[in-house]
Amino acid sequence: QVQLVESGGGLVQTGGSLILSCAASGITFSINAMGWYRQAPGKQRELVATINRLGITNYADSVKGRFTISRDNAKNTMYLQMNSLKPEDTAVYYCKSSGLLPGTDYWGQGTQVTVSS
Repeated sequence: QVQLVESGGGLVQTGGSLILSCAASGITFSINAMGWYRQAPGKQRELVATINRLGITNYADSVKGRFTISRDNAKNTMYLQMNSLKPEDTAVYYCKSSGLLPGTDYWGQGTQVTVSS
């Protein structure tokens, strides 16, 4: 199994920045892709950004140009640099790891990001 622990959330004003971290432990060599997802109150969880083992990234249109996902394989840690934050970015942000085999997706416990207007 893989254990994921997010950190770095908090309260920030509109236009501010935050860096989220996701530290992975356990059977980390099995991880292929990792990603950030978020869930706002009353809404479904949505994809924010993903990065695979080769460093290929994918972003939701709503965060392109503002957020940057990165990954340090040596430290088994993934990051999300969030700039130019907007109130609509307010959500609980979750880290996810995906393995190559079925049933090897894991989620972190989530970290709250609140952007005040």
